[in-house]
Amino acid sequence: MKICVACRTPFEGQEWRCPACAWTPPRHLGHPLLAPALAERTDGFEPRYLDDLARLEDSYFWFRARKRLIGWALARYFPDAHTFFEVGCGTGEVLAELATTCPRLTLAGSEVLSRGIEHARRRVPGVTLVQMDALDIPFMAEFDVIAAFDVLEHVADDRRVLGGMRAAVRPGGGAILTVPQHPRLWSASDEYARHQRRYTRQELVEKIRDAGFRVVRATSFVTLLLPLFVAARLVQRRPGYRYDPLDEYRIPRAVNAVLGGCMLAERAAIRAGVNWPVGGSLLVVARAA
Repeated sequence: MKICVACRTPFEGQEWRCPACAWTPPRHLGHPLLAPALAERTDGFEPRYLDDLARLEDSYFWFRARKRLIGWALARYFPDAHTFFEVGCGTGEVLAELATTCPRLTLAGSEVLSRGIEHARRRVPGVTLVQMDALDIPFMAEFDVIAAFDVLEHVADDRRVLGGMRAAVRPGGGAILTVPQHPRLWSASDEYARHQRRYTRQELVEKIRDAGFRVVRATSFVTLLLPLFVAARLVQRRPGYRYDPLDEYRIPRAVNAVLGGCMLAERAAIRAGVNWPVGGSLLVVARAA
């Protein structure tokens, strides 16, 4: 069920037209703009960052490993799901992976920045996309699974986002989330990405539970590479260091392959039931309570 952004009336149907007040959103590339005032804003995440991401995601080991971990978690914990919605889909990287690995799943996604919608539309042309503010998720009991991958850390009121995600999930459904972990790893990379925080496991789990979910799995990842991760962050803290956001992506192909192999080993352990206690990122799977 959709919720009218203008008058908050719930309504059914494929089209974004409220039967109560006749509100209809403007469109961009055929996709509804539910928060048009935010479509070009730069206070949360620079639109130009998305151009860099779209160019790098398909080959860089971290993005490849994360989307495959997400795909496994979706298939493992929600094998009977029919509908999936990603909050803050960015360039559509994860949606493109799921379109290949979960072809029976009806996929949809949102992104607040219109440039992200443009990239996602090219990557997954058959997927339903909406421009939307994560603080105002206009759905009620609509999806079997809702997800946010490295989104919550960008939002000051993350509890409101989680509450909206819970409202959008059908009975028996659930959520999958990833976030950057360990506040002590805060660095210039977080500032460049406009992060509000890095999470502890306890903080995220408590906020998810408070929103009305029951946590069924929580594990760190980027664990085997954590020493390298820490070293890179310490370098960024040196006096006079000039941060270049693309430096971490400028690694030889062979090194990229080795690092990807380490994360493949991590994922194999997670699949076998290991919950890594520390890591650069955190994965949480939850069900509607």
